[in-house]
Amino acid sequence: MKAIGWSKIVVFPLCLIPVACLGLAAYEGNLGANPLEVITHTTGDWTIRFLLITLCITPLRQLTRQYWLIQYRRMFGLFAFFYGTLHLTTYLWFDKFFVWHDIVADIEKRKFVTVGFLGFVLMIPLAITSTKGMIRRLGKKWTAIHRLIYVTAAAGVIHYYWLVKADHRLPLMYGAILAALLGYRTLKWARAKLAANRVLP
Repeated sequence: MKAIGWSKIVVFPLCLIPVACLGLAAYEGNLGANPLEVITHTTGDWTIRFLLITLCITPLRQLTRQYWLIQYRRMFGLFAFFYGTLHLTTYLWFDKFFVWHDIVADIEKRKFVTVGFLGFVLMIPLAITSTKGMIRRLGKKWTAIHRLIYVTAAAGVIHYYWLVKADHRLPLMYGAILAALLGYRTLKWARAKLAANRVLP
């Protein structure tokens, strides 16, 4: 358990490397001709990546029998929320300057903004209920709530796909990974259902 604790201390700062690199590039003036676009895309990419990493933990620990991997799932999920918050803040502050009627109009008119905003909103209950106390308090309801991560990840992939005008390779790759993870979960559920039916009289 001590080894796991120390490894989490190492993994935590590693998860901050993307935002640290972004901050350093901003400080040195190396964000290119369109800094807003660079910040928006970087934070958005890492939001989806951390969502997918979080979703990979359960199948990875089951397939490899490395059950200690579960220790990292909450951390990765919260980092997905952290980068999602940075992504949304970039849009609200630097793109729209907190002009709320423009923001509301954008959410209503542009479908990639609509689905992206929905994805972030669905992340909020996941972050709020991520503590051990909430897990104990909610019981089986906690599992149901945290299935929203699949909807959030799907919204993120769709948001990215609709945002990109030409090169769809990256959102399609994220979508393929998400589809594989959903397929694994569906297969596990179907096998468990089949096994339960076989033992019934």
